[in-house]
Amino acid sequence: MVRILFLGPLRDLAGVQEREVTGPLSWNTLLEVVGPEVAEQLRLDRVNVACAGRVLADKTALRANDGDEIALLPPVSGG
Repeated sequence: MVRILFLGPLRDLAGVQEREVTGPLSWNTLLEVVGPEVAEQLRLDRVNVACAGRVLADKTALRANDGDEIALLPPVSGG
């Protein structure tokens, strides 16, 4: 299983803090399983994706295997 963590406002959009799905997981599969509202946000450049503890330079190259954790990282706000 691949564990997907929804952080910040993405958690509110998803309605859950995390979800487990069967791996492997590609970018397109991730967009399908997170739902349309979260997928729309993930397509934005300002939202990052981390897999197995590393932020991906190219999130569309995502390849998560069973046992991996994906964190969906919204932009940081504050001042």
